[in-house]
Amino acid sequence: MAKVISFGIQKGGSSKTTTSGIVAYILSQEYGKKVLAVDLDSQGNLTELLTQQDIYNFHEKTVFEALKEKDAHKYVHNVSEGLDLLTAEDHLARFPSWLYESYRGNRSLVLKETLENVQDEYDYIIIDTPPALGDQTINALAASDAVVAMFEASKFCYSAIGRFLETCIHVQELVNKDMKIAGILRSLIDARRTDNKALIELIEEEYGELCFETIMTRTAAIGRLSINGFQDNPELNQGLKLYREFVKELIERV
Repeated sequence: MAKVISFGIQKGGSSKTTTSGIVAYILSQEYGKKVLAVDLDSQGNLTELLTQQDIYNFHEKTVFEALKEKDAHKYVHNVSEGLDLLTAEDHLARFPSWLYESYRGNRSLVLKETLENVQDEYDYIIIDTPPALGDQTINALAASDAVVAMFEASKFCYSAIGRFLETCIHVQELVNKDMKIAGILRSLIDARRTDNKALIELIEEEYGELCFETIMTRTAAIGRLSINGFQDNPELNQGLKLYREFVKELIERV
């Protein structure tokens, strides 16, 4: 049965989507694993990143339809050998209203129940969450074996990390006692800035071994990944160097 791993923080611009996409790519292409990526953000950025297509190409063939039918199998799209995707587009923003107006059941477990009929087909399921502590994120945590908290070296993200971890613990206590916090993945916005470095060190002081040893730095090659994609991208190999180190750590922890 697949290991389900979510990437989250209620702060935009923290590399959740990029990291989710790259981890799914490395696990499928370099480790030979069967991977399902799940785009749980109505912006659909993971969908665009992995498919290099407009999100509206997947209208009514997305994770939202899968959630409403509790059937992931019908809505899986193949991206490349070993890598599949549950896509997202704008209509996923209606998920909370559908959940409270039309759904009858445990509202935190819709995603978990939706993925049950495909879990035996994959080694890993990677979930990209929206930048909010709403119903999509709660469903992702409730469906996960492990969660990675994303931390960019900024004051606002520092303010968010504690609340995100509290939410994870809340989900553990009430919904998913088997979910573990795999760790905090730290990312430097600018390695030349002393305030960025100080925040990276502060997180390590406060959370210790919960932090992954790998610290990501933003490179131009990864910044252009959304434009160039994973196929026929001459910058890709160099850009993935640090992510490969992170994936090694992640596998060991989960």
